[in-house]
Amino acid sequence: MDLRDLEAFVAVAEELHFGRAAARLHVAQPPLSNRIRRLESELHLPLFERSTRTVALTDAGLRLLDPARRTLTQAALTREVAASILSGEEGRVRTGFAGASSQRLLPMLATAVRRRYPRIELVLKSQTYVYTALEQVLAGELDLAFVRLPIAHPELSARAVEIEELICALPADHPMADRDRIRLGDLAQEDFISLHPDQGSMLQATMMSLCHAAGFRPKLVQLAPDSSTVLALVAAGAGITITLSSVCPVQSVGIVYRPLEGIRPTHLVSALAWRTDNPSPALARVVEISETALPTPDFDASGIDTSSIGIGQV
Repeated sequence: MDLRDLEAFVAVAEELHFGRAAARLHVAQPPLSNRIRRLESELHLPLFERSTRTVALTDAGLRLLDPARRTLTQAALTREVAASILSGEEGRVRTGFAGASSQRLLPMLATAVRRRYPRIELVLKSQTYVYTALEQVLAGELDLAFVRLPIAHPELSARAVEIEELICALPADHPMADRDRIRLGDLAQEDFISLHPDQGSMLQATMMSLCHAAGFRPKLVQLAPDSSTVLALVAAGAGITITLSSVCPVQSVGIVYRPLEGIRPTHLVSALAWRTDNPSPALARVVEISETALPTPDFDASGIDTSSIGIGQV
């Protein structure tokens, strides 16, 4: 059934005059009459009673008028939704996140997207480590993910969203807790709490690398599945750890955080990453919104040597 035939039927039914209906539809009267005859033939029903002076709906025409209006309304809605999807104002963006840092940034991005594009659905998928989310972006299973820079994958695009300082976390009653800064070499005999080394954590890998550069291999007395558990163990006095400034709010009781001196790198950088060839207009809108909601940090003002930024995940 041609929607233009239904439009012709509704116009004539509402005007009860072929001339006025033709003018309303911006068509000539003969083609309009042909459409009505074609629709009546297709339905095997007379829709109008015609005379030289008047046009009236038959009982069949009257009964079919509301269904025809609903069909046209649904067709218009379908076109509207299709246009909204094409423009990126409506759609779905699968977003991966992990770690305390992304859990702080994610609500800022989600709130900005909801305000600007309420018909974009952010499907949020939590990971233990953002390394998993990065793999899923590469595989096309996620559209967007919080990761760390740089990214050694030419098929991905990314933009930095936060600079995170590497710091030392100690129990509040630790002998070094009253120092303003901690020399990493002074921690050679300490017990360390760490994330699992086999799960691809950039934080864990960076801690090991920094300790080796300082001339010792850290004594790992306990492994934990995530940064929250690591900090809880530190606060309980089980050991110390190297963590990030972004995760400090996770644990504030029984623990102190101190800057580290003489280390390289001094920071890790969080970023949003997506496949460059992802055709989703909604993804493009979310990336656009992120530039305001999560602006790129000023590396020059922060005095960071960008050549020392490692790739990985927390």
